[in-house]
Amino acid sequence: MASPQFITFLEDMLTPERKALFEKVLNERTNHITVATEDVYQLHNTSAVIRSCDVFGVQNVHVIEEKNQKKIDREIAMGAQKWVSLNRHDSTADCITDLREKGYKIVATTPHDGAEVLTNFDITEPCAIFFGTEKDGLSDEVLSKADAFLKIPMYGFTESLNISVSAAIILQQLTGKLRSSSVDWKLSETDKIETKFEWLSKSFKNFNQLVKKFHDIY
Repeated sequence: MASPQFITFLEDMLTPERKALFEKVLNERTNHITVATEDVYQLHNTSAVIRSCDVFGVQNVHVIEEKNQKKIDREIAMGAQKWVSLNRHDSTADCITDLREKGYKIVATTPHDGAEVLTNFDITEPCAIFFGTEKDGLSDEVLSKADAFLKIPMYGFTESLNISVSAAIILQQLTGKLRSSSVDWKLSETDKIETKFEWLSKSFKNFNQLVKKFHDIY
């Protein structure tokens, strides 16, 4: 973690408006809900999911790239990759293990019978929402290891939604429910400091030069 002195040094280079915006957004961020995408081969969909996470205040996204290793499309993400913490995993098993160790309930999204309807979903426990490929959905590994199953109620002939649309609907519903609940969903002070430093480090193109300048001064 960066020193408080270094963070203050960087913050002093922001405009007062930008500094206030950082504080405002930090106070609305959560790690109570996180998102994982499993080998989503249409890159713009992963990028759109990242953008939805930023919009609805979800700070961490986990991207599993076991089969499809590609760079996140910056143009589609519209800069959201600067503000959302991206965690990359080489395998589904590693991602599930990592999230379980952090105390997350593994939640598989599926349109099939037996899944809990979105409006009834219990958000009291920290949960990691998994989204699969557009064609095949989630892998058997996720489905066999999931602690819960979640679906969006649908009333038409179509049985599935594009992953980016599904993510937006689910995140809007769950984060809205979270904010109106008594759950302690906000970032811890440590998480706030780490997140702020991450944002600051991505806010300056000459960041490495600023690091040197700081050490020269202090």
